[in-house]
Amino acid sequence: MAEDNEQQSPFTRPGFVAATVVIALIVVLGLVIVIVNMNRDDPDPAPPTSTSTEPTSAAPTSEPPEAVGGASVCGLPGEVLEGTLSAAPAAEWAFQDTTAYPTSPEFGPGETNADGVRYCFQHSPEGAVFAAANAVVQGSDSELVGAWLDYFVADGPHRDAVLSQGAGTGGSGQGVRVEVAGFRLLAYDGQTARVDVAVRGATGGQTVNLSMVYLLVWEGGDWKLSVTDPNAPINVANIPDLAGYISWGA
Repeated sequence: MAEDNEQQSPFTRPGFVAATVVIALIVVLGLVIVIVNMNRDDPDPAPPTSTSTEPTSAAPTSEPPEAVGGASVCGLPGEVLEGTLSAAPAAEWAFQDTTAYPTSPEFGPGETNADGVRYCFQHSPEGAVFAAANAVVQGSDSELVGAWLDYFVADGPHRDAVLSQGAGTGGSGQGVRVEVAGFRLLAYDGQTARVDVAVRGATGGQTVNLSMVYLLVWEGGDWKLSVTDPNAPINVANIPDLAGYISWGA
């Protein structure tokens, strides 16, 4: 992962300092390091594939087709089964430690469970974007990431493998500041959503921008992470700037 980011990094001068920032950011984003650890133990990893919007492996198998979908688990109204976003939705920004996350009485999160995990997002393009942005922040909290993974990873053949890794070493990047800076809604069909969150991070006076693409599936009345490729459950890439993203942040 570190080698890939170093090759892709636009910060080639000075290369070593920039690569250090990228590594620190990847470490602090807990879910990414969990998956890296999982793949190291996989004797026969699947070849990387492009992110697909097909939810086949993550769709719940115990529910009848007519029960799939519907309003959010805590009853947020406003189900929307198609569409896109061309502007940032209105949000109030709260803080988890030093990192801001978006909230909305309309789009979510609507509830917080006993473990401190924020959940319940509207079944809409806005709800999917709010879910992804909250995932970035909750996944970077070393004390919360284990419980968050348990809730957020959708049913599917790779769920148990992800959860068996627990919290990994996420959150160990002390001195790293992370913020949600923008987003792109790449695809949305009501059952799945692909959300690209632009994340800006800084440490040691250096700044780097990351793209984190979440493939979400509507399951059990909420947006969950669909893991269709154990080698790349979240597509993470170093980006030079935020061109093409809808600006969004505290």
